[in-house]
Parts: sequence; C-alpha cells; structure tokens
Amino acid sequence: MSDKKIANIKPKAVGGQAVIEGVMMKGAESIAVAVRIPSGEIAIDKQQLKSNRKTISKIPIVRGMFAFVDSLVLGVKSLMYSAEFFEEEEEKETDKKPSAIENFLSNNVVWISVVISIFFSVGLFILAPTFLTDLFKVLTTNKLMLNGIEGIIRIVMFLGYIVAVSRVKEIQRVFEYHGAEHKTIFCYEHGEDLTVENVKKHGRLHPRCGTSFLFIVMIVSILLFSFFGWSNRLVRFATRILLMPIVAGISYELIKWAGKSRSKLACILSAPGMWLQKITTREPDEKQIEVAITALKNVIVEGSEADNW
Repeated sequence: MSDKKIANIKPKAVGGQAVIEGVMMKGAESIAVAVRIPSGEIAIDKQQLKSNRKTISKIPIVRGMFAFVDSLVLGVKSLMYSAEFFEEEEEKETDKKPSAIENFLSNNVVWISVVISIFFSVGLFILAPTFLTDLFKVLTTNKLMLNGIEGIIRIVMFLGYIVAVSRVKEIQRVFEYHGAEHKTIFCYEHGEDLTVENVKKHGRLHPRCGTSFLFIVMIVSILLFSFFGWSNRLVRFATRILLMPIVAGISYELIKWAGKSRSKLACILSAPGMWLQKITTREPDEKQIEVAITALKNVIVEGSEADNW
C-alpha cells in the first residue's frame, strides 16, 4: 500500500505493542509483527483475526474482558515470534539439541507464558496488597480505610515494578520500540503519510496505551472493591479474583472513551497513565520507526469499520 493511498484513508483505530527488536500492530482484520532481525532486514509475520471479534466488540464491558485476555495472548505470541530470530542465533553458537522437556515447553510456550503471566499478575498486584493490608488492622478497622490502603499499596507496587524493569538494558530497548509504535500510530491518526520524517514529529505518549489501561485498572479496582466489606482473607482473595474481569471491562470502556474524548475529565483520567508512559516509552531512532511503519502498513484496511480492542 503506497503512502499516497494511506494518506487518503480516513484513520481508523489501531493498537500495538513493542516486542523484541520490533513492533506488533493490530488493525480491524489482522495483526502484523515487524522485527529487525540480526541481518538488518525487517521480517514480517501477518495473521488474520477471527471474524467473531466484530460481534464481541459491540458488547460493552464484555468486550473489555475479552480484550484483556486476547491482548495478553496476542502479545505473548508476538513476543515469541520476535524472540525466535535471536534464539536461532544462540542455537547456532551452541549447536545443542533440545531435550524432550524443552520440546514440550517450546510447543506450548504461548499458553504456558499466558498462565504464568496471569498467576504472577494476580499474585503480585491483587493478592499481595490485600495480604499486606492486614498489617494495618492494628491502626484502623474502618472498611473504607482498609480498602483505600490496599489500593495505595497496589499502586505503589505497580509503580515500583515499572521503575525496576525500566532499569534493565534490554527493556530500555523495548521501550524505544514502544515509543516508535505510539509515534507511528499518532502519525496515522493525523492522516499523514507514513514516513520516518512525519512520524518523528509526533509525541510518544498515547492515551490508549496499555500502560494507561493498567493504571486505570488500579483506580477502578480501588473504587469497586470498596463496595465490599473487609471479611476474612480467603473471601477477600476470592472476591478480588472474581471481580477482575469486571474491573478490566469497566477500565476498557473508560480508556476507550478517554482516547476519543477531548474533555477535561478525559484529560484528568488519562493524565496518570500519560505520566507513566514517560518511563515506559523512549524516543526511537529512525530504524526503529521504520519497523513500526512496516508493521502498521500491513494492517491498514481501506473502508474498514475498525475498532481498537
């Protein structure tokens, strides 16, 4: 698709994710992962999305629940695809044959990774905060206060985790591709030709970013959990786990609205996530922007009723 043709298309919502030395872009009908492989070339993997997504995307709250899991699965698949190129380089150096266990893990790596990610997230950001809040029961037994303390602990742990991983050199490289993804999407949404020079002009902080979504999840969870009492620990664990799909659904609707609205309320809602993106995104170089542009060009569909979820 030529740049001239792209400029004539009315911008539709797209989403994306940074991967290892690359970017995944998701459009209305397909996803594309572009990776700068060791040879210096850009490898592309493009796949069609399932048709039932359009039906689900029209059901408020439910679409957010589905989007949360769907994004996790697509994200892990994209990461695995990008990692393959660099694992091949390592295998060439070691020339080691994989064991039966290694073969099993490699054949099921996506679902294993998804399960581990869910357990890690639930354990660290859902169960740990409510467990630690029990320590404050010597100071207060007020249910609203305890729920508020739990929420503050959850946010502090989340911010601490983001800051910690941002110090890893390899992650910093991924954050540069994250910046390239945002700048490229901004360029497209402004109806400009997808060129490196045009992309460079745009900012790297986007209101529909997954980082912003996660922060909104934290806020929504504080508000929703506050409606429930401070019962025994097992009941609290079960309540929070069962409510997480609803929290994700509500958070999705909020960030979807904030991404389209220009109201002061939308700006206030988006502000914390935008601030956090100053950590999770970095200014990309021209080669990284080229990768993001390649991925985006492969998912743009003229005349499509796109919906970013």
